[in-house]
Amino acid sequence: MANDTIETIGCDLGDKVSVVHVLASDGKAQRHRVKTNATAVREFFTRPRAHVVIEVGAHSRWVSELLKELGHQVTVANPRRVKLISQSDSKSDSQDAELLARLGRADAALLAPVKHRGRAAQADLAVAKSRDVLVRTRTKWINHVRGVLKSFGMRLPKCVAENFHKSTRVLVPTELKPALEPLYEMLERLHEQIQGLDQVIEKELAQKYPDVAAISQPSGVGVLTALVFLLTLENKERFDKSRMAGAFLGLRPRKGQSGDDDPQLRITKAGDPFVRRLLVTSANYILGPFGKDSDLRRWGLELAKRGGKNAKKRAKVAVARKLAVLMHRLWVTGEVYQPLGYQHKRQAAA
Repeated sequence: MANDTIETIGCDLGDKVSVVHVLASDGKAQRHRVKTNATAVREFFTRPRAHVVIEVGAHSRWVSELLKELGHQVTVANPRRVKLISQSDSKSDSQDAELLARLGRADAALLAPVKHRGRAAQADLAVAKSRDVLVRTRTKWINHVRGVLKSFGMRLPKCVAENFHKSTRVLVPTELKPALEPLYEMLERLHEQIQGLDQVIEKELAQKYPDVAAISQPSGVGVLTALVFLLTLENKERFDKSRMAGAFLGLRPRKGQSGDDDPQLRITKAGDPFVRRLLVTSANYILGPFGKDSDLRRWGLELAKRGGKNAKKRAKVAVARKLAVLMHRLWVTGEVYQPLGYQHKRQAAA
């Protein structure tokens, strides 16, 4: 911590009101309540330089930017990694603010600091996330239409979601048109909105970030997945080794080793769930019937053969983890991806 920092301030950011715990250099403490808006935050924190600790959340981005603008040292804590806060049996806003201040005074590394991505990257990532919301909404509405018709003894034919509103609209009986016609109109508008965002992603954003071409080389990895992966990590130099990418995205197993006991646990699910879901979807395609032959596919299929009712699920997650490592490696090196490069090396060595 800088020598000119005389106070440590813990701030539990609320949606409307935030609780602030000011810990002076002599140990004296003060507690305040500040409205969570730019004017109130600026007014309260217009004070001598301090070390301000906040939790990551909906307001943490703009608050941290404002505090840095005012000259403060800012630490954004990851509450998931700080069990003293996330699993406290006496959790409250004031208690959290005090804990943030005291942990920040002791050692900021205990808070597992989080670094926010840049505003431009966040805005571009919002395009992909908005598309995801529209796609999930379309799926929900299609399932509702199918369920309503099924209750009347009708089963709609299989079709891709993009053509559902065109191919099944004429099959709706007259008695159900008042109930389902508004949904079909909205499905048609949703399809147009999704197409518009697809154009933005594939033409504008893919050109804005040329590294997307290198990241999307493996079969099963589309422009959307590559773009979200790039924007989530933002900086390809943030990891010393590409293997750290899988752990960063929550695809590595948890560890609970104690003595000779080392149980097999589920993955951590840390990081952004959106990019993790896209990676698992790509892994599902790679291992599926339409996946192209590659070292990754062969490795995943062999892993799925090891037996057990969850073997296939574990294989998909494992392939997703290796895929994240591969994508980061292609991003760093920019080399041409060889799907069977490992097999070719083995044959040449033999």
